[in-house]
Amino acid sequence: MALSHRERVLTALRHQEPDRIPFDLGSTICSSIHVVEYQKLKAYFGIEAEDTIINKMMQTAAIHEPILKALDIDLRGVVPGVPDSKPYLPVGEDGYQDEYGGVRHKPPSSFYYDLAKCPLAGPITIQDIINFPWPDPSDPGYTRGMRDRLLYYREKTDYATVLRLPVPFVHTTQFLRGFEDWFMDLAADKKLAAALFDAAVEHNTALAVEILKKAGDLVDVVAISEDLGFQNGLIVSPELYRELFKPRHQKYFDAVKKYTSAFIHLHSCGSVYKLIPDLIELGVDVLNPVQVAAKDMDSSILGPEFGDRLSFWGGVDTQRVLPKGTPEEVKSEVKRRIRDLAPGGGYILAAVHNIQPGVPVANIVAMYEAGREYGSYPIALD
Repeated sequence: MALSHRERVLTALRHQEPDRIPFDLGSTICSSIHVVEYQKLKAYFGIEAEDTIINKMMQTAAIHEPILKALDIDLRGVVPGVPDSKPYLPVGEDGYQDEYGGVRHKPPSSFYYDLAKCPLAGPITIQDIINFPWPDPSDPGYTRGMRDRLLYYREKTDYATVLRLPVPFVHTTQFLRGFEDWFMDLAADKKLAAALFDAAVEHNTALAVEILKKAGDLVDVVAISEDLGFQNGLIVSPELYRELFKPRHQKYFDAVKKYTSAFIHLHSCGSVYKLIPDLIELGVDVLNPVQVAAKDMDSSILGPEFGDRLSFWGGVDTQRVLPKGTPEEVKSEVKRRIRDLAPGGGYILAAVHNIQPGVPVANIVAMYEAGREYGSYPIALD
């Protein structure tokens, strides 16, 4: 019997087998498509409507409803806004300043906005951190219209909903400090790093709570981003993570769980295999994007080892297969990920991170065709 889209997602995330694996495209800012590539996808489906950017830095597009329906996507996402008191401000010909005072510019040859100015870069003291002008977490710009959008999805559709929450602290502090200073602090001044981490996690936890007070009862999944991996390993050692990062993550996740019963979806790029047991201990329910081309992220290992305790969301390789493969190779890739990650439930089909410029539209379509072909339960793939 065919399930509703929401029932399908919830069944899978409870580690039970639905009628087929759920599909995602665009329910989070990291499981969508770059706006340049989106022009080709719109043309394929005959869509002429204007674009909406849901993440300015990454140039991630919101997916129009006719495309989502054509691909039978099971989830819909809602992204909070920016504070009224600190809106994005234009800088130069193609740049902007965000609510924290960071400045980004988009080079003519680039698809993205690169970090150009960090408000806490260079020599700083703990007093500079104390005096930093954080945005007001209760600013209405963050949550305006959010509950109405979620109510619409809950009452007028059968889709599962995803609500983006602020990052706990890693991205925030990297962008405030700049990557070089951020890593130098960890090596040379952990007291300063800890003070900045504490300030950021206090602010972002307060903001997450404000968002969840408005809408935590209406969402099925909350999406949190906190990149902890590079291509070939973690950004810090497991020991340093457990000393300096994990207690602060615990504070953040405990607050989230106090205000919603939604599944906790953590987006972390890169090789995070060595931290997966820690993430499960923190209460993470779902790992995204499952960067299968990174070290130790083989889906044939991840599924059997962690699949009874952790769901996987993504996994279709965007580094090699989607941009460079044939539709047949894409279908083979999807079949492999379903075989490794879907038995028993706990898998949602999506690309590894956002689909980038240069991917053939035929490959995008083939990904979801393969999901329908191979993703019906019970899974029986060699």
